[in-house]
Amino acid sequence: MGLLYPSVYYTQGLGPKKREPLKCSFPLLAPALQHLAVATEPGSLIWIIRMGTDLVKAPKINEKFACFKLLIRRSKIHRYGVFAGQRIPAKHKVIEYTGQRLNRKEAKIRGDGDFTYLFAVDPYWTLDGAVGGSGAEIINHSCNPNLVSRILKGHVLYMSLRTIKPGEELTVNYNFDKDVRTFPCSCGAPSCGGAIGK
Repeated sequence: MGLLYPSVYYTQGLGPKKREPLKCSFPLLAPALQHLAVATEPGSLIWIIRMGTDLVKAPKINEKFACFKLLIRRSKIHRYGVFAGQRIPAKHKVIEYTGQRLNRKEAKIRGDGDFTYLFAVDPYWTLDGAVGGSGAEIINHSCNPNLVSRILKGHVLYMSLRTIKPGEELTVNYNFDKDVRTFPCSCGAPSCGGAIGK
C-alpha cells in the first residue's frame, strides 16, 4: 500500500549494534524536516524523509472495474504486466484506472519517489493507483500500445485500440509531460524511442 503522507522514519540508537526501528508520520512537518542533518552516532536519532509511494508488491485485478478477463503475470517490459485472459475487441472499454484522489500538492509529494502510480485526471486532481488501484496501474508503457486512455467525467478509462489476443500484454503510452524526468524504455516495439518522457 502506498504512503498516505511523506513519512519520517527514524531509528533510535540503543548501542553500537542494536537499533530499534520506529515509524512516525508527520504530514505537516515533513516538508520542513527535509533539510535536517542526519545524526549517526549511537544513541542519536537518524532521520530519513521518504517521498513517493511504495511499490505495489502484490498486484491484482479488481474485477469490479475490468470489462474482460485480465491476468497479472511477469512482464518482459517491466516487473509485472496485465495480460488479456480472453479476446478483447477493438474500441472497447477494458478497465478503469482507479486510486486515491490527490490534489496537486499531494501528487507532487508522491510523485517524487522511485515508484509512482499516478495518473493526472485534470490540472488539479490526480489518481494514485498504489492506494485503491484497480490493477490498471500495473499496465506497462509501450511506444506502440494496444490501449489508449480516455478521461470521461472524472473517470480514467483504458480503451482498446485494436483487437487484443488472449495472452497478449496490455500496454498504453504513458504520454509523460516534457518536464518529467526520462526513464529508459524497454517495450521492444520497432518504433521505440528508447526512453519514456523525452
